[in-house]
Amino acid sequence: MERMEPTNTDGAPERPWPRRGGDASAGAGFPGGGLAADSPVDEERRRGVRRMKTFATGLLVAVAVVFAAATWADNAGAGGWAGYVAAAAEAGMVGALADWFAVTALFRRPMGLPIPHTAIIPTKKDQLGTNLGEFVGENFLSGDVIRSRLRAVGIGTRLGGWLAEPAHADRVTAELATAVRGALTVLRDSDVQAVVGEAITRRADAQEVAPGLGTLLDKVVADGGHHRVVDLVCVRAHDWLVLHSDSVMDAVTGGAPGWTPRFVDRKVGERVYKELLRFVTEMRDMPDHPARGAVDRFLADFAGDLRTDPDTRARVERLKSELLGRGEVQDLIASAWGAVRSMIVAAAEDERSQLRLRVRAAILSLGARMSTDERLRAKVDGWLEDAAVYVVTTYRDEITSLITDTVASWDAEHTSRKIEAHIGRDLQFIRINGTVVGALAGLCIYAVAHGLGA
Repeated sequence: MERMEPTNTDGAPERPWPRRGGDASAGAGFPGGGLAADSPVDEERRRGVRRMKTFATGLLVAVAVVFAAATWADNAGAGGWAGYVAAAAEAGMVGALADWFAVTALFRRPMGLPIPHTAIIPTKKDQLGTNLGEFVGENFLSGDVIRSRLRAVGIGTRLGGWLAEPAHADRVTAELATAVRGALTVLRDSDVQAVVGEAITRRADAQEVAPGLGTLLDKVVADGGHHRVVDLVCVRAHDWLVLHSDSVMDAVTGGAPGWTPRFVDRKVGERVYKELLRFVTEMRDMPDHPARGAVDRFLADFAGDLRTDPDTRARVERLKSELLGRGEVQDLIASAWGAVRSMIVAAAEDERSQLRLRVRAAILSLGARMSTDERLRAKVDGWLEDAAVYVVTTYRDEITSLITDTVASWDAEHTSRKIEAHIGRDLQFIRINGTVVGALAGLCIYAVAHGLGA
């Protein structure tokens, strides 16, 4: 018969078990060194275990009573049936006691005796955690298992169908917008501005700009792209001359020698102004004006010098360094981040902004393509498989150590109570089955032996 050990109010044995892998303080706030505290569900399970224990123990007591009665009846000459009943009851008691010992030995020492290989869970808790971690690592965290499982799931197909739904695309777009706003809110403008300014300056210093400018200018001249600039300069020059005729004539007469008559200076000034105005007007109105051709040749020659002339390239580099070193340029570079940030935040917050509409359209397009394009699905599946395998294989030891370290931090006594509350009820059926099977086996053995005349 099972001997009941002294218990506290929640049914746990009072005698402390050896605590391996740390004391109960390892998990602050939880009894048992990190294992979750008992919940009402645990208490209900524990009551179920106690009921099953009572039933199994009562069955043992019942077969013991039957054995005693059958033995008395056999000795009193009640007949051959008494021997059969006594043999069955005796074997039932043996089976019940053996299974009681086996079940009890998992969680505590039977009858408090220091029998070897008992109280397996409390004493072997850390080893069980290590074995569990190794089992998970070998059978669940291997690259082949991860690949085969993900391939069977077909994430690419499912993801494509999910993204192709407009409601889901709206949800993803909204989540991305929230993430972007959150990221931009967390980032400090001063830090980002410093990084952006340093990156632009470092990139500009490291790369020579003159050859690129020369190539660009050569292409602009070849395509006639500079003609509009020349037109604009001619128009503005003509308008300025018309509005500032007195200023031009004053400048000419002011530079004349002092001994010349004033009216002569005036005539010369008027003549210079008219010729200058005529020149600018003709250059404005005549696309084939010689001065325009001179501008074309000058720009073409300058583009060639930018690409090939060492002196010109060196002067451009010095000018670039001077411009980048000016505080106004650095402030302009830094302020660019503020403008970009405000633009992105405003676009992310506006559901009808072009940014969000384009992102939503891109998500829908991606979902549709993944639903129909086998090659794209294969690529997506391959990327996901590679990423999952990389994470699992790289951090497998950390994942398995999470299991072993967590189990090691649990208190042995509380762990044993937790496990017994979850599986103890089913284990009591082993005792019941042992009683029944033992009785049937004893009856069969006795019948065979009696039939053979033993």
